[in-house]
Amino acid sequence: MKFISIIMGSKSDYEVVSEAAKVLESFGVKYELIISSAHRSPERTISYVTAAEKKGVVAFICAAGMAAHLAGVVAAHTTKPVIGVPMAGGALSGVDALYSTVQMPAGMPVATLAVGKAGAINSAYLAMQILALSDAELSQKLADDRAKKAAAVAKDSASVEVIL
Repeated sequence: MKFISIIMGSKSDYEVVSEAAKVLESFGVKYELIISSAHRSPERTISYVTAAEKKGVVAFICAAGMAAHLAGVVAAHTTKPVIGVPMAGGALSGVDALYSTVQMPAGMPVATLAVGKAGAINSAYLAMQILALSDAELSQKLADDRAKKAAAVAKDSASVEVIL
């Protein structure tokens, strides 16, 4: 079974991270979602990554705030794609999480997306694009979604545009 794994560092991240789950559900993509911390439960994190690989995970989405080492810890224990979602909060409003997630050493890539909700949503889309490399049906669903978005922009523009 192929699926996407979503790992968040804290339950306080759930409201934002659930946006990724909603996107995956809307496309019929299977996923797992757990809470595991790079700092508070490192053994749980490593054990989960190992188990998920055996079950068929295609990519990991890791959402964490502040020091935000979760994506890096996951990347250190897998060769599957890891997508980091920095979470807003703390004294630096998510900038610290962004830097912690994006500044990985060479050879340990983490695809880092926007801080917060937009990052969570885009993490689901990026994970599905990875999965769609070997799933023609999902690839078509993604293409159809893009066409719907383009049509919505044209419709919105038509309702307000003034063209000479």
